[in-house]
Amino acid sequence: MRLILLQRDDCKLCDEALALLAAARAPGFDSLWIDDDPALEQRYGTRVPVLRDADSGRELDWPFAPEALRVFLAAD
Repeated sequence: MRLILLQRDDCKLCDEALALLAAARAPGFDSLWIDDDPALEQRYGTRVPVLRDADSGRELDWPFAPEALRVFLAAD
């Protein structure tokens, strides 16, 4: 599982997602900022933060509750 957190600069919800990932002891992930990419902006503009599994293409949109995050991380 290769996780990517799609986010924006100066995003309070993104900060909350980061805190939740830390509290859940999520495996390592990369951050991808959508601000300067028109294609990502169009696709994710109103959805960020989004946790994406780059291997499977699965995505978890915010707000994700601790239980939803646990299930997402446990899935293959």
